[in-house]
Amino acid sequence: MNIPASARPADALDSNWSIVAAGALMTCVAIGVLFSLAVFLEPMSAATGWSRAGISSAMTLAFLSMGVAGFGWGALSDRYGPRVVVLAGTVLLGLSTVLASRASTLLEFQLFYGVMMGVAAGSFFAPVIATTASWFDRHRSLAVSLVSAGMGVAPMTISPLAAWLVTHHDWRTAQLIIGIGAWIALLPAVWFIRAAPGAAHAAAAGGAAPAPEMKVGQALRSRAFLVLGATFFACCAAHSGPIFHTVSYAIGCGLPTFAAVTIYSMEGAAGLGGRLLFGVLADRLGAKRVLVAGLLIQAFAAASYLLVNRLGGFYAVAIVFGLAYGGVMPLYAVLARDYFGARILGTVLGAASMLSSLGMALGPVLGGWLFDRYGSYAWMYIGSMAVGLGAVAIALTFPRTDAAGKQPRLQPAG
Repeated sequence: MNIPASARPADALDSNWSIVAAGALMTCVAIGVLFSLAVFLEPMSAATGWSRAGISSAMTLAFLSMGVAGFGWGALSDRYGPRVVVLAGTVLLGLSTVLASRASTLLEFQLFYGVMMGVAAGSFFAPVIATTASWFDRHRSLAVSLVSAGMGVAPMTISPLAAWLVTHHDWRTAQLIIGIGAWIALLPAVWFIRAAPGAAHAAAAGGAAPAPEMKVGQALRSRAFLVLGATFFACCAAHSGPIFHTVSYAIGCGLPTFAAVTIYSMEGAAGLGGRLLFGVLADRLGAKRVLVAGLLIQAFAAASYLLVNRLGGFYAVAIVFGLAYGGVMPLYAVLARDYFGARILGTVLGAASMLSSLGMALGPVLGGWLFDRYGSYAWMYIGSMAVGLGAVAIALTFPRTDAAGKQPRLQPAG
């Protein structure tokens, strides 16, 4: 028997931690497979003769495809439910990795690893995060942060696995194994992803009024969305280059390949802690305040990589950088849920993730181009700091909330 959402107590809605666990696994594997390209960059270039910029552009294509597809996946999730969306994404994720491992030309690799994998990865973020945010009221920031923590765990799992595989096999075999493993890990988890019974339960949580229902067009033209999307874009543009190229930068500083990969894993471990810490703080202090603080830390931490050249120094910066960029990522979904409600959240998050993916797309290709042009990553790290400070400035313009700090005052874009 279907029970109306308004009749369900908040405790029942907040008890679906199985969705959080399944969502965390999905984001871990999907993002981990995508970002494992950083580990393959050197062996692929050596084996094929393809340039770093050419290989890195596959990541750029992936982010562009992920952004465009994420908007569509989010809308489909609002219409048909998240389960069918993540099932399709899981099938495509494994298939794209398998096909990329067989690519005979750089263009084929860019199409399979870039376009197809980007479309697949786009099916996870907006639908899964929106579903989680719709299920939870009292612990929403923590629940969303835990799902997003899968992204933080990804460098600690898929990347070390990729590094181990390329020391025992060629890059093609390693990617083939990863693609098959993605199917094995994710297909059973699809069953646990299901839509919330409704969006009308917000009043059950501490007496907070539900966000006003808006149409998609109104939401995407609102000042709140424009600030959200612009901040998300600048935030991701600031950290994507350092995330992708720090392994190569560390190798250039004289570190062994496996040691350099552990820096990547250290960022991921810190990102996991950042998601949990920032999620708890956002539930208590407000998502906007915590977001601004995290963006400020991220900006200066990115440039700090230029100050280190030994493993210990890399670890220290990686902890701060990972804590910051990992911690802020879930807060965009929390803010979107507060501003726009649950009914169109998948579409709104899909649109925001499209803008963030454009930002993510800039770092890998620009970092590769700057290295190929100047033989150094210095300008990439300096640029990352500048863009990160821009994200702080944009975030400070979010619309105000009411005196209780609950209901945002939505305004049309000027």
